[in-house]
Amino acid sequence: MSQAGVGEGELRDPGLQPERTRLAWRRTTLSSTVAAVLAGKSALHGGPSAAGVAVCAVCCVLWLWFLVVAHLRIRTLATTGADGPPALAARHATAATLCAIALAVCGAALVL
Repeated sequence: MSQAGVGEGELRDPGLQPERTRLAWRRTTLSSTVAAVLAGKSALHGGPSAAGVAVCAVCCVLWLWFLVVAHLRIRTLATTGADGPPALAARHATAATLCAIALAVCGAALVL
């Protein structure tokens, strides 16, 4: 019986999917870092204000929270055996999603 996307004579390399996922987490972490740095720059552009510094601090906390979740997932993907990595826990997926959304909202608040 063949798997979807894999022909009869082809073997599937299970090591590629975790590698692609690790790279995706790294790219997302880099994008989050750039967004946090730009938010900080935007907050301090016209001189530091209480609201700007507060939003910048929230962006930094969100970035650190996302960095922790991403690092845990990257480490899990790197240390898996032949069975493949376990599924991402729902609480980690929710945390990563909420961090990304909150960081976008903070960035939008700084721009407006």
